[in-house]
Amino acid sequence: MNLDGVLLVDKAKDWTSHDAVAVTRRLFDRGTKVGHAGTLDPAATGLLVLLIGRATRTAESMLKLPKVYSGTVRLGIETETEDLEGKVVREEKVPELSAEDLQALFDRFHGDVEMPVPKYSAVKFKGKARYKYARGGIAIPEARRVSRIDSWKLTAWNSPEVSFTVTCGSGTYVRSLASLVGRELGCGGALSALRREQIGEYRVEEAVSVDSLKDLEKSDDALKFISDRLLPAHV
Repeated sequence: MNLDGVLLVDKAKDWTSHDAVAVTRRLFDRGTKVGHAGTLDPAATGLLVLLIGRATRTAESMLKLPKVYSGTVRLGIETETEDLEGKVVREEKVPELSAEDLQALFDRFHGDVEMPVPKYSAVKFKGKARYKYARGGIAIPEARRVSRIDSWKLTAWNSPEVSFTVTCGSGTYVRSLASLVGRELGCGGALSALRREQIGEYRVEEAVSVDSLKDLEKSDDALKFISDRLLPAHV
């Protein structure tokens, strides 16, 4: 059975995007192509858009689609990785803040926003991923990237944690947004949770779990299960 289309997967924490692709690929004949339209860090959860068969040709266009994330920033700390996976390098008292204060801060960052690329990222410097330099303790010049922020809304404030939803363009590092909040407030901040809710028209509510795909490895109905859930590629 030749299948072509988009499969939406809800990635669990500690799974890599490569893991999800590998599990799905094992369900098909060896010649079937399986790709994705944007990775998620292992600590993040949420929507992966997997591209099956001829839909892999749309990968470049898919990567350019806007994305919606929900997340939480923990104020009062800075880490090497800008999230809770890295070593804490600074701790400060969190100032008295209202929800209105935080929303006003978010509102300042709308449209094209220039931000540093995280040291722990796959963006390359002289042909090598920046995280490899960081892990080796090798200093390299800072890289900056312009990201498109269409909407950034506060959803909860319970000091020291501030939760939000953000709609942003391709290539936005939400870890950088978390760090930006901390710098602007003077107390530091690190991303403590991240979930991708949407890519273009695709929503995580329509996705299947990675565990359900893994269970299909023992099933004779794997291809029918996937066929029933394939969507057309909207770019």
